Amino acid sequence: MDRSDLVKESFVKKEVPASIPAGKTSDYYGELVFDRKKMCKYLDVESLHALLDCIEGGKPLDRKTADGVARGMKEWAIEHGVTHVTHWFQPLTEGTAEKHDSLIDYDGKGGVIETFDGKMLAQQEPDASSFPSGGIRATFEARGYTAWDPTSPVFILDDTLCIPTVFVSYTGEALDYKTPLKKALKAVSDAAVPICQYFDPSVTKVYSYLGWEQEYFLVDEGLYSARTDLMITGRTLFGHNSSKNQQLDDHYFAAIPPRVAAFMRELEITGHRLGIPIKTRHNEVAPNQFELAPIYGETNLANDQNQLVMNLMNRIARKHGFVVLLHEKPFDGVNGSGKHNNWSLGTDTGTQLLAPGKDAKGNLQFVTFFVNVLAAVQKHNGLLKASIASATNAHRLGANEAPPAIVSAFLGHTMTDVLHKLLEVPSDTPIEIAGKKGKSVGLVEIPEIFVDNTDRNRTSPFAFTGNRFEFRAVGSCANCAGAMTTLNAAVAEQLISFKAAVDAEIAKGKKTNVAGNGYTEEWKQEAIRRGLDVETNVPKMFCEFTKPAAVEMFTKTGVYTQKELEARNEVKWETYVKKVQIESRVMVRMAINHIIPAAIAYKTALMKELTLANELFGNLDSCRTEVRVLERINKYVEEVGVKAQEMKEARKAANAIEGEYERALAYHEIAESLYALRKPIDKLEEVVDNKLWPLPKYRELLFIS
Repeated sequence: MDRSDLVKESFVKKEVPASIPAGKTSDYYGELVFDRKKMCKYLDVESLHALLDCIEGGKPLDRKTADGVARGMKEWAIEHGVTHVTHWFQPLTEGTAEKHDSLIDYDGKGGVIETFDGKMLAQQEPDASSFPSGGIRATFEARGYTAWDPTSPVFILDDTLCIPTVFVSYTGEALDYKTPLKKALKAVSDAAVPICQYFDPSVTKVYSYLGWEQEYFLVDEGLYSARTDLMITGRTLFGHNSSKNQQLDDHYFAAIPPRVAAFMRELEITGHRLGIPIKTRHNEVAPNQFELAPIYGETNLANDQNQLVMNLMNRIARKHGFVVLLHEKPFDGVNGSGKHNNWSLGTDTGTQLLAPGKDAKGNLQFVTFFVNVLAAVQKHNGLLKASIASATNAHRLGANEAPPAIVSAFLGHTMTDVLHKLLEVPSDTPIEIAGKKGKSVGLVEIPEIFVDNTDRNRTSPFAFTGNRFEFRAVGSCANCAGAMTTLNAAVAEQLISFKAAVDAEIAKGKKTNVAGNGYTEEWKQEAIRRGLDVETNVPKMFCEFTKPAAVEMFTKTGVYTQKELEARNEVKWETYVKKVQIESRVMVRMAINHIIPAAIAYKTALMKELTLANELFGNLDSCRTEVRVLERINKYVEEVGVKAQEMKEARKAANAIEGEYERALAYHEIAESLYALRKPIDKLEEVVDNKLWPLPKYRELLFIS
């Protein structure tokens, strides 16, 4: 089947799979999750109270309790047809991992019996040798451990009981994303609670909250299969812009195509059954681009749910004749995809620490946390950028639809005004807030600060949006834990420093109640003046993790050891090299095996036509257009051949480099040269006969019927 047949097939009306029969969402929400309702039904009282003490108070679980919990889980799981169990974890591969074990064991009578105990629940030993470790583990040292995370509910997927776990090496180092994230969440709580107690002594715990917004593309499965670059790298390495793409702004928030709506509906129902509160769905800016978002949640659980949603998207899309693209920039010339991380802090007493208060005391607490977050971002802006950097996200950052590769905070008019007034000592100048006069700006008397009192700034990677900060630079396919671990650890370090400074002032007898457009070159120069990191070389960005300030911050908060930081950098450099290496290989092979032969075939047809015309008329005066096309083909084919060979040679040279960092730097240069090979290929797409062009084009890929 050639390209034209695939295109025709993609526009044939597909039979949409029947939607899952269901009543109200509340009738089936969480039915496949071992949540508190299930705990109360299936656990004995002693096991229930011990498990809740573990989840809410961080108390350890003993083996007796684990056995009691396992008995209840087993009963519930078997009622739902479960036959296997797996520890579900998040290694440094950017995906999730699972090893399924059957629930059966010998019954001593020649048969088998279903069995599941506290040991199976609490710990497993997957082979750790083949997961990235950055040199922490040698290949022959295979032992690693997964351990149950009781704060993230167990769930059922198909016939398998899935237990969210951490993943650590035999020697105790974290080999996953969840372990350091949980350490960072504990660190920010431990640092924030003493400061909250200045205002409310009853506060005993502070939670970090995450609301992710997942952007993605859908493409027809048949057309996807005809694009080797999409299948192997997740993005199109070639492709001339469609005459119409997003310039009319007619896709954003437009009516959702029926096939897509059916996919979204099944995804939502599946997610709701798994306790994932998917709430929002809509068309995004680019053709074939969409977004979904859940209700805000606790960061550890929200991150697990995002990992699960990405897996579900891939599975369910295939049932509807689609493939999901989570690459940050799958198509050139149209918007890429991010995953905005809306982040905030809240207490166990119900106070949102980044929401303006209802009185002077509440506002003082709000401003206290607000300015400390800003201080943390200012100090570690380069590190925060490194936390979201990758070979794939590099294609998106700095483009006009995404934040620039400079981490700065946008505060809005109101909060900028508040901070400026607070710096004026003394001052009795009233603050203008949302068109209303406020009170005097003495710190205790900060007036009511209204939520949503400013416009959003799409050019800011870290914007205040009324009651939270939106970290907009996280990539579509990324594990949110990378960014959330760094952000929470940085804020924890800053709060520790702030608490020490305040206590020193109290000891002196002082009262505690006294106190643009990111795309432009001008902003880059201003960012340099302010000491912000403007590095755009991804391998160099990763060096931020092992700079003294970062090592001090992570070790002080107990999130990473220096050895773990060094190992993760090795993994990041190695992953960067492999991704660019794969793209380069695919690009060169497609150029040689697909593009050049198609161009030569058309060139041959033109030459035959010109030969016949010359024989018939004795000149080529009537074939000037054909001659010009032939000249362009000759030029571009030669350029493709030269650039492809140069890329092969550059790759050979890079592969010979020993150190991971130095090799990553060499591959950064190769990544920068990819466009040089793409450019003549996209020019050939404009002139080669459409029937001969071997790859589905953007105009065919980007519009779902």
